[in-house]
Amino acid sequence: MVKIITKIGNSQGLIMDQALLEMAHLKVGDSVDVSVHDGGSVVLTPCRTSISPEEAGASARRLIGKNAEIFRRLS
Repeated sequence: MVKIITKIGNSQGLIMDQALLEMAHLKVGDSVDVSVHDGGSVVLTPCRTSISPEEAGASARRLIGKNAEIFRRLS
């Protein structure tokens, strides 16, 4: 797929159409890691969290509940 670098405000960028976003499993607002390799290849890698914020919150609540006495003594 060939894309053209275009001017966007004071910057330049690539416009990614919906089909490309879907193929890459990306959506507006997603973070990507950009790396440049020898020869000038640019690679975009999605930054994916390993767990959702809800799962992280539930794990934190379980940890705090399970170790409440230890946390109380440390405080």
